[in-house]
This record gives sequence, C-alpha cells and structure tokens, in this order.
Amino acid sequence: MLQPKKTKFRRQQKGRMKGEAQRGNQLAFGSFGIKALENKWITGRQIEAARIAVTRYMQRQGQVWVRIFPDKPITKKPAEVRMGKGNPEGFVAPITPGRMIFEVEGVPFEIAKEALRLAAQKLPVTTKFVVRRDYDMANQNA
Repeated sequence: MLQPKKTKFRRQQKGRMKGEAQRGNQLAFGSFGIKALENKWITGRQIEAARIAVTRYMQRQGQVWVRIFPDKPITKKPAEVRMGKGNPEGFVAPITPGRMIFEVEGVPFEIAKEALRLAAQKLPVTTKFVVRRDYDMANQNA
C-alpha cells in the first residue's frame, strides 16, 4: 500500500479542494493517460487496485506511471468519543479536476484504452481518457 516513509507531522488539516489542477495536468511520460474530472480524495488502496488492474490487462507489456501519491494523513475517531482529532488511519491523495492519475506507454491504442478504463472503474472519480497530441494513430495500427 502506498504511504510516505516518514511525515513531519502526524496529523494534517482537511483543507479545501477548489479550482482546477495547476500541476500534473499534462501528459508528461506516456502516450495515453486518465485525467480526473472532479474533486475527491483517493486512498492508497484505490490507487494500488487501479494499478494492478492496468498491469494485469496489459500483461506486463509497456510501462505504467502513477502520477499521484497519497501523502495526506486521514484521522478517524472511535465511536462515542469526545471532540478532538482522532488517530491517523491512512493516507489519501487529494485530486482536483484536470489532474493526470495514470499514464501508459508501449502498448497499442486499444489495449491502453481498455486498461485505463478498467483502472478508472477502481477509482472514486470520473475520469477522461487522453492521448498525446502528436501520437500517430495510422502508424500504430499498421
């Protein structure tokens, strides 16, 4: 499961997710990717489940990049406890619209599209499949 090795502080404030992603909103590594279309917290377990779905469908061909990392600690309190912060239970990655979540390279268009569709089903956000602007579709199919 994805989580930081060490954090400076055990707990963190919730914060607000407003506006669109300022960073990580372009394809940087692969030719295909999935981009988030809404605000949500994505847990380390969800990221890992999506990553496994992609690599299984691609049969370990090509390369996959996970562009998000869960580094925000989330706390939970036991039932019937007084006010205050609970103990850290896990980590999440805050996602804003436009953020690239996964990127794929080294497989044909159809395989990449289906693999990323399967990954998107494992995630709590609605996503959009994106292709690199200079990707040559005619050359790939030949």
